[in-house]
Formats: sequence, structure tokens, C-alpha cells
Amino acid sequence: MSMLNNPSRKYRRARTVPITNRQWPDQVVEAPPVWCSVDLRDGNQALIEPMDPARKQRMFDELVRIGFKEVEVGFPSASQTDFDFVRQIIERDAIPEDVTIQVLTQARADLIARTFEALKGVPRAIVHVYHATAPVMRRVVFGLTEDEVIEQLALPHVRQIRALAEQRPESEWTFQYSPEMFSDTELSFAARIVDAVTEVWDASPERRCIINLPSTVENCTPNVFADMIEWMDRNLARRDGIVLSVHPHNDRGTGTAAAEQALMAGADRLEGCLFGNGERTGNLDIVNVAMNLYTQGIHPGLDFSNIDSIRDTVEHCNRLPVHPRHPYVGDLVYTSFSGSHQDAIKKALGARREDDIWEVPYLPVDPKDLGRSYQAVIRVNSQSGKGGITYLLEQDYGVVLPRRAQIDFSQAVQQVTDAEGGEMTSADLWRVFSNTYLEAQGPFSLTDVVSEKRGNEVSVTLDLRVDGRSCQIDGVGETAAHAVVAALNTVVAKSINIVEVALTQRAKADASWVCSIEIRDFAAAARFGVGLAARPDLAAAYAVVSACNRAELQTAKPGDEAA
Repeated sequence: MSMLNNPSRKYRRARTVPITNRQWPDQVVEAPPVWCSVDLRDGNQALIEPMDPARKQRMFDELVRIGFKEVEVGFPSASQTDFDFVRQIIERDAIPEDVTIQVLTQARADLIARTFEALKGVPRAIVHVYHATAPVMRRVVFGLTEDEVIEQLALPHVRQIRALAEQRPESEWTFQYSPEMFSDTELSFAARIVDAVTEVWDASPERRCIINLPSTVENCTPNVFADMIEWMDRNLARRDGIVLSVHPHNDRGTGTAAAEQALMAGADRLEGCLFGNGERTGNLDIVNVAMNLYTQGIHPGLDFSNIDSIRDTVEHCNRLPVHPRHPYVGDLVYTSFSGSHQDAIKKALGARREDDIWEVPYLPVDPKDLGRSYQAVIRVNSQSGKGGITYLLEQDYGVVLPRRAQIDFSQAVQQVTDAEGGEMTSADLWRVFSNTYLEAQGPFSLTDVVSEKRGNEVSVTLDLRVDGRSCQIDGVGETAAHAVVAALNTVVAKSINIVEVALTQRAKADASWVCSIEIRDFAAAARFGVGLAARPDLAAAYAVVSACNRAELQTAKPGDEAA
């Protein structure tokens, strides 16, 4: 496409709103909105394979468990499956007492009548009627003027809904009206038609109706949409008899922002789907908005504490996958591969106490609040550093290494990730750790250790194989590790000394002691070794032997029984 032709000129810029002294930018949301799930209707109609009855029931049950009090369950006049499902949950008394189902109908007399057939015997219901109001629809689809849209599409059908509801006083009715394509409709006309509808429904604080304003196609920035909502909030008649609802879509990728700013601008209620399912780029992602509130210290009134189970249900019912980077629920959203990120996360988690305010870099929410564990927070690839690698080693295997040993091990891991590519699992890390330290090949192989505390010193006797031949050697030192080094100095060509030694109890597995040691001789670079054993002296001995083997030290008298 040539930029010289400038095809962008065929698009009209969204209208700005003639509003002065706008208030919404300074507002702070202090409480959750009324939530309405439209997964079973708007989300369902966008699926490649719409839900069968079993899937619809599973989704309905999940929405109720999460805590939705309003659920749009279908379009019964347009689908026999939807009609049958509405009848099923009514006849089986499957609607909890604190839940109100919602059904959608177009503004057509026959469809409205069919909708009320589906709702026979319902304890309570929201009847949601809609028709388009945008200029392009009036001009191209209906061929009607503004007055004709009001007189022919809106008023006869909202009157019909009221009349049918009054014939069934045993049910509790709420009326909802949507000027479809509100986002493309002139505000003056939108307010005029809404006022006409609320007059017919006699909206009042005692008889509130729902006015739902959909960005059927998102075509403006979220701040302009917020201006539209504030304008309507200020200018609608009978505002105290209206629950002002918005139904954002995500065509510009800003549905969440539009919803949040609409709440700041006066909206009382949000309609959307779990994880943003819906036509084109989807409906508003209710989970996203709800969890955004949660991270600001506002409980959304919805329960996402087992978010993986919810995702499983949604993926099963929709037969569509949730993206691994999807906010709050994706497989990868609580993971970090970057070395510097991992280091910061590791340190913050280590410093945090249980009742502290959540302040962990790169994690906007505690994964445990959504049923996730810290096990998956840090994952390792070629971009990872010592912080993440040693965090996994500590969390999964109970091995704590001092800083210089962490650097040494991370270099060993880096060699593997550079050579093999891809991600390393915790088991892969342990394999590298074992190969590097626990199974380091060299001239020394330890059979047994006998140690004895003598005053301020420790004496050891090592049963050892040196270059494949058995020997027994003795050493004395201030710790078991120093005594083992003293013993080995009797069989190596060049004396070694300890730079650093760390002995800790292991949190996991059978071996309850971990010893990390750094040794150096006068010709070679420092070498690190690690030993795991049930006794601290044995762990120290294994660590020294590991370091000596990695240093490729030569024996003092190759071929002799012992030096």
C-alpha cells in the first residue's frame, strides 16, 4: 500500500464532545460497579461453534460461582438453543435467589413476544431490548429519520415490553434499553431517544431501568468515550431512575481503559465477558477491570482466587485458547526470564513479611491471590541471571548458595542455554547442578569420612580413591572443610586453600546439609564445589572433593598408593 495514495483520508475522525468543566479526570473509583456477564449471549454469538446446552450450563454455573448477580443468558427469540436453555434453568429452578438472568431481544413485536414466552415462570429477569441509532443505520439500513426511529422502533416496543411484564406480576421485571451503536450516535439524539424510553417505562428511584450505552464499534479514544458518558450522565432526564450501563468493545484495543474511565464519568454498571471474548477483537474483559480494581485495594465482589480453573472452563466452553500473555490469567504473566527482573523479584520476596503491603517488582499482584504459586514466577532461559536460577534452586531443592557460587552456577547454566536454546525447567537446572558439582569428574573419589572434634580443631580421616587407587589420609583444621583441605594437600601437586565456605541445612529432600566451598591454588583460578550429605562433615568433604575435581588438580605422586 503506497503512503502517497493516503487511503487514511477515507476515515472520519471521531467527534469530540462539547463538554465544559468535565469532572471525570479527577474522579477516583471507590467501589466496584454492577457487573453483568454477557458470555452466554454476546460472547457465545461470536464463537466459531456456539455453546451446546452442556457448555452453556457449565459456563452459567461458573459465572454464578464467581459471583455475578446479573447474567445475560441468551437471545431466546433468535435461537432455539437459547430458548431451550432459558426454559431449562427456569424449570429446573437453577437460578440462585440472588441472581437475575438477562435476555436480549431486538425491537420487533414478534421477537419480544417470543422472549416473554421463554421467560414464563421466571422469578426475576432483565428484558434487554435494542435497536441501532447511528446515522449510517438510520440512513442506509432503516431509511428513517430521527423522529421515525423514535416513533417506529423505540416507543412501540418498549410499550409492548411494559405491557407484557404487567401481565405477569408474579415475576420481578427490570427493563433495559440499548441504543445500539451509541458510540456513533449524536449525543443529542441519544439523549432524546433515551428520555422517550424512560418516560414510557416511568423510570424512578423506586422503578429503576437500565440504560446501556454500547461502544458497539470502538472508534474513539477512551477519554472521548468518557466525555460521552459524562455528557449523558449530566443531561438525561430521570437520571435517578436509571442504572447507567456501558458495554465497551475492544476494536481499538482500549476497551479496558474506556470502561474504567466510563466508571469515573458516572457509569454504574459494566457489561462484558470473561477474558474479553466477543466479536471482532472482543468485548470488554471483565476480569481485567475487576482485577485492576483489586490491585488498587478495592475488592471487585467477584472471586478469581482460582483463576486457572476459570480459564479451563472458559476455554472448554468457548473452544478458544486464552493467550499466554493475557492479563492476570495467561500462562506467562507471572513469569520472568530477565536476569535483572528475577534478581529483584527474588530479593523482594525474601524480604517480604506476610502482612506487608504488596511491593514486589514486576509483579503487580500476588500470584497466590489468584491460585497461582511462586513456582512459576521465575523461569530460566538464555536471558536469565543468577537471581532467578538460584531462586529456583532454593525453592525447589532447598539448596542455598553464597553469591560467588551463584555466579559460578549461573555461568554453567548459561553455557547450556546458549548451546541448547529454549527454556530450562527446574528439573533441567538440577541436572546441570548435579553434573557440574555433585558428579564432577576428576582424580578424587570419596568413600567415607570419620571426623572428631578436638578442642578448637577438627580432625578427619578420609577413605579416598586417588587416580583410581584407594588410600586413607588425615587432616586437621578449624572446621571439617579446612581439615579435609589439609588432608588433600598431602596428595596434590600444589597446595590449595579455602577462599570461602558456607554450610547450611537443606530445606528439602533427604540430604539435610549443603556445603559450598571455593578453593584456590597458586596457579589456577578459583574453583567452586558443592556437597550434599546427611552429616555436615560429610557434606564438607564432598564439597572439597567436588572443587578439587573441577579444578583439575594433579596428584603429588601419580601412580603411588598415597603421598
